[in-house]
Amino acid sequence: MGPVRAMMNDQRRRNFALLVFSVIAVLGITGILFYVSYRQSHISTDDAFVTGKIHVIASKVPGTVKEVHVHDNQPVKQGDLLVEIDTQDYDVRVREAESAVSAETSKLAEISSRVEVTLKQLREYEHRVASAKANLKLQEADLKQAELDLTRAKRLYKKEILPEEKLEKAKTNFDVAKARVDAAREQLKQAEAAFETHNAVIRQTDSAFQAQKSVLRQRQEVKKAEDLKRSYTRIYAPSDGYVTKKSLEIGNQIQAGQPLMAVVPLGDVWVIANYKETQLERVRAGQKVKIRVDTYPGKVFEGVVDSIMAGTGSVFSLFPPENATGNFVKVVQRIPVKIVLKKGTDPEHVLRVGMSVEPTIIIDK
Repeated sequence: MGPVRAMMNDQRRRNFALLVFSVIAVLGITGILFYVSYRQSHISTDDAFVTGKIHVIASKVPGTVKEVHVHDNQPVKQGDLLVEIDTQDYDVRVREAESAVSAETSKLAEISSRVEVTLKQLREYEHRVASAKANLKLQEADLKQAELDLTRAKRLYKKEILPEEKLEKAKTNFDVAKARVDAAREQLKQAEAAFETHNAVIRQTDSAFQAQKSVLRQRQEVKKAEDLKRSYTRIYAPSDGYVTKKSLEIGNQIQAGQPLMAVVPLGDVWVIANYKETQLERVRAGQKVKIRVDTYPGKVFEGVVDSIMAGTGSVFSLFPPENATGNFVKVVQRIPVKIVLKKGTDPEHVLRVGMSVEPTIIIDK
């Protein structure tokens, strides 16, 4: 019985070992299949970081810093006053521009008064021309009548019906009427000449008026420019965010365009993930993303694939690769993928620009 029992025990042990091996094999195969399936539906990379808008704050005008109202890492709202520049120099320029505008306005008012007076005088000369024309017509009518009377008197005198005294009187009336016509014509000629002369004065005065208006507009534009420059002495936050890289203090002399600080709106950040080109076959915009951040282990942020860059990162580098120059080694390229965070996934704005993250894109089946 001893050898038989030993053989049975050995058989049991072999069966148990075979069962254990089978279970382990099944679990291993299942794990491998699960891992392969997971890797196909969950595309990950550790070459990713948080990025966002960075508003570089710079002055548009040079000057001396009068007040700095913020400090590093301080949250600010859009429109908050950040920096004040001393306005004394700009106040002087504004006052000079105001004085120039006032002087040119006075000149324009003076020329305008002259224009009004000249127009009034022109209307008087126009009236004189009209009166002279009317007087000429009247004198021409009298001359015509005197000519008719003289012709009639000559005819009657030849017939000895009219005495010579009457004929002489008719001749005298004709000569007087003719002289009056000549005088009326000369008067009209003088009135018209005076009218034209005054009309030329009007045109000259109007030209001066228009030129002065142009000068005044130039002075007004200069004043607007000086007002604008003075307004630039107060620098405001362009958006909500956090102040960083502050590099100025009260009393510093700054130049136009000099970076003074930056405002980073942490409420509008996203992730740039550099995936291998071999991973992007099934990646599409709108797919869900799970984001893990090195700074906060165990915390998962949610996002969505926004877009895939139009080229690899190397193409847009300072020195893009040139593969047609001799030896070539194929290298798997990386293509940046933009991932936006879901609204409400980071309510406390704990993510910071530049943080390393590990996004996992969940591929739709």
